[in-house]
Amino acid sequence: MGLTYWFDAAPSGDPYSVAVRFTGRRLPATEPGPADSFQITQTLDRVIPGSGRIALTARVPKIAPGEWRVTATPVRDQSDPGAAAGSPHGPELLPTATATGTTMYLPAVGVCAPGVRMGAWPTLVGLGALVAFVVQGLLAGQRGLPTGRVLLVSVIAALVGVVGAKMYYLATHRQEKAPVLRAGMSVQGFVLAALTTLVLAAWWSNIPLAPMLDASAPGLLFGMSIGRLGCLLGGCCAGRPTASRWGVWSSDRRVGVRRIPVQLMESSMAGAVATATLIAAATVNPTVDGLLLVAGLAAYILGRQLLFPLRGLPRLTSWGRRTTLTLSALVLVVSLAILVDAPL
Repeated sequence: MGLTYWFDAAPSGDPYSVAVRFTGRRLPATEPGPADSFQITQTLDRVIPGSGRIALTARVPKIAPGEWRVTATPVRDQSDPGAAAGSPHGPELLPTATATGTTMYLPAVGVCAPGVRMGAWPTLVGLGALVAFVVQGLLAGQRGLPTGRVLLVSVIAALVGVVGAKMYYLATHRQEKAPVLRAGMSVQGFVLAALTTLVLAAWWSNIPLAPMLDASAPGLLFGMSIGRLGCLLGGCCAGRPTASRWGVWSSDRRVGVRRIPVQLMESSMAGAVATATLIAAATVNPTVDGLLLVAGLAAYILGRQLLFPLRGLPRLTSWGRRTTLTLSALVLVVSLAILVDAPL
């Protein structure tokens, strides 16, 4: 069962915490048992005053199916010194709420929340892949490459990339206990697995590798740009909560609140880099084949690393981000220097 408690953030003051206790009982419970009632408490550690309407969502697994009556009661979070001292915006100002609802299939409940559109992520990622293949096919034909074989190996590379994205996420999020099919995906894993497969498949099928990589760069980046819109509507890769007027109300599937629109920012950045590589692919004859892909990915990685601090989840390491920033900036500068001297 999915439960959402709505409330308004305090208009001013210091950040504070809110804890809500959800108590439920199945209707009718003729033979009450352990699966016929529950009580859980959800805590929102940092509510930013002035951030407006907030939705706190909780999920309760392993309960009896049917109709339930649930009461949400704001409680004191004893770990919050401000609340213990009697904050003027404490939970005593929040109302108790009661509602009746029915249970749902657990995987569906896991992706349901205010602000989240079911199916948006796979739909937009699929659309991004389709756009990527179309752009790649057009550029491959312009460069005299075997378009059919290029698209075939690209489809295979994309499928392997999906597996790589899943495995990379599982390897870097070991603290999460979600099943494999319901775990997230990582764009880093997709790029690594897809490009490796593309290189090997191009060698096996006798496709000129470097020109094919240049023809693939704009489509890959356009696909990422469209896919990031799916992250916004699907409730992943969310930005930090903010009280700024430039914030966008969105959800990370647990907390719906005004946030820094980091998904939109990354989508715009990827789209700008994709447009630049597309113009270069159509007008520039680089002295080093494959350099457009290198420059495009370096620019995207650099922009992505600059946006990471705006995300709601902290990075696992700080040295990794600094190293990636330095290397991507260096590769981008060298690539651009070579491309600038390339004939039109």
